[in-house]
Amino acid sequence: MVKTNTVIPFIHKSFRPANAPLLFLLLFIFQFSAIPAQNKTPDSLVKERIQYIQTMLEQGKPQASLWWNGWLYGYSAATVGQGVAYFAGNNLKNRQDMALGAATTIIGAIGQLLTPMIPAYAPARLALIPGDTPQERIIKLQHAQQLFEASAKREKDGLSWKMHAASGVVNLGGGLVTWLGFKRSLWAGVGNFALNTVITEAQIWSQPKRAIKDYKNYCEKYKYGLAYSALKPKARLMLNAFPGGMAVRLVF
Repeated sequence: MVKTNTVIPFIHKSFRPANAPLLFLLLFIFQFSAIPAQNKTPDSLVKERIQYIQTMLEQGKPQASLWWNGWLYGYSAATVGQGVAYFAGNNLKNRQDMALGAATTIIGAIGQLLTPMIPAYAPARLALIPGDTPQERIIKLQHAQQLFEASAKREKDGLSWKMHAASGVVNLGGGLVTWLGFKRSLWAGVGNFALNTVITEAQIWSQPKRAIKDYKNYCEKYKYGLAYSALKPKARLMLNAFPGGMAVRLVF
């Protein structure tokens, strides 16, 4: 919190230039005089916030883990299965379909690995942060809020237009390969595109959304979670008198 001091001097009409050094010295001293300490957030409130975040993250973890692991294992199993079918088969058309399908699902598995589900591991990470002393709890609360915000952002990003667009590009590529690369009919390409689109859209829309709602509720309950270290001080008007004049200090 930045403290601003505004000094407005009032010089008595009897003040003479000879007193100027004294005036400047006094103004300098008053300008940098100690300001009463700000009121810290009560430790009980810090504990309450940490517990609130920990509870919300714990409650959202099972669904987040199930979604992330389910799609990762699903894509991985599909890749392995189609790979086995590719090497075991003799029919050219089937081998082409299996190769393309395996390439598509392995992209899905890599996508899961590159975008870890923060709500799935955030509770465990928060629990490891020490919070035995008031100072440690302040630091823990800062990390807790960062993890909470990151969890909500991860879910928002997973539902964003970018995910739909990225999936659409991959699915369109598969359709074009089927149509033009494998020299199939246009409808065969459309069918491949439609099938993969159903799968990827199901993945996007089945993603958990709990952290988004929980983080919003937390921000509303605790004034957006910004005042974890100090409460905003009130503006104060301070009057200081000195020989030859006086000064008004506005501190906020």
